[in-house]
Amino acid sequence: MRSHYLFTSESVSEGHPDKVADQISDAIVDLFIGRDPEARVACETMVTTNRIILAGEVRCREDLTPTIDEIEQAARETVKRIGYEQHGFHWQYADFACHLHGQSAHIAMGVDESGNKDEGAGDQGIMFGYATDETPDLMPATLYYSHRILEKLALDRHTKAVDFLEPDAKSQVTLAYENEKPVKATALVVSTQHSKSADQAKLRDYVKGVFNDVMPQGWMPADEAIFVNPTGLFEIGGPDGDAGLTGRKIIVDTYGGAAPHGGGAFSGKDPTKVDRSAAYISRYLAKNIVAAGLARRVTIQLSYAIGIAEPLSLYVDTHGTGIVDEAKLEAILPQLVRLTPKGIRTHLGLNKAIYLPTAAYGHFGRKAEGDLFTWEKTDLVDQLKQAI
Repeated sequence: MRSHYLFTSESVSEGHPDKVADQISDAIVDLFIGRDPEARVACETMVTTNRIILAGEVRCREDLTPTIDEIEQAARETVKRIGYEQHGFHWQYADFACHLHGQSAHIAMGVDESGNKDEGAGDQGIMFGYATDETPDLMPATLYYSHRILEKLALDRHTKAVDFLEPDAKSQVTLAYENEKPVKATALVVSTQHSKSADQAKLRDYVKGVFNDVMPQGWMPADEAIFVNPTGLFEIGGPDGDAGLTGRKIIVDTYGGAAPHGGGAFSGKDPTKVDRSAAYISRYLAKNIVAAGLARRVTIQLSYAIGIAEPLSLYVDTHGTGIVDEAKLEAILPQLVRLTPKGIRTHLGLNKAIYLPTAAYGHFGRKAEGDLFTWEKTDLVDQLKQAI
């Protein structure tokens, strides 16, 4: 591994058009699973100028299936919570179209548990999990700070601490690493949508203040390496400025480019889809390995075939930082957690309406609270140590 280098990650706010689409899709997942824990959902959303369009396939107990009106209400309430009441995109007045239809019987045949057949994976694919000791949340520092910057902007917007911010925003953080550890920022970028009356100098001063609040003391770069709305104006934003689609911010959702991303997107998918559930369990296992002190940095890969329960492969890479042979970890992990779709869903408690909060500011590095973000728990540490 290189010991001295620069690395960059970006994040996008809850008001970014692609994230608006992700949140609507996950609101639909929560709506269905909240009614029927065994519901199947694959919901794709597109948002553009005053339009919200849903497509995909669903399956739910007939007596529990949400109506089209309830689906529309969930979508509109999501947009309202984000804060879009603009001429070009308004939660109340945007046109809504729903093209969700029933799940393919052939997919259901492969996935459903029956007789001696265990529940199979909802699709083929490869999924990755990652953890690093760079931050207390065991996440890459570049992405960690990118998320925190935008969360602060959103908080100030929602609480009206400032009156010139609009929902759409992006951040980017470049850090210098020495001896494999982040030591300072060399460039910070924020582009944020703003009101027409916003003073650009005031906006820059405000964002610099956010940088100072979020970044560790002594990490701020030189003023010429701080970029706030580099184009000069950002009044037209959100779905009015750029169409948004579910699943286009997968690197923001995961590890900011510090680790591979396999399979597909997470949002809009129920937990039988291993794109989502296996990525969550991979993060869980990687985080527990690092939390147990068995490595400073870990990448885990799982692979599946549609309709088959057991993973086809499990790969562990500690990037030269481990104190335990990777092959030994590969043998131990399946003994601690059953890595079938049903085993993952049961272990992490995924058949609940828990997904909307995941759809902005990353699926990983979040605080496990109650039923939320259970894959961020480090409750496997003692069992790992004992097994080793």
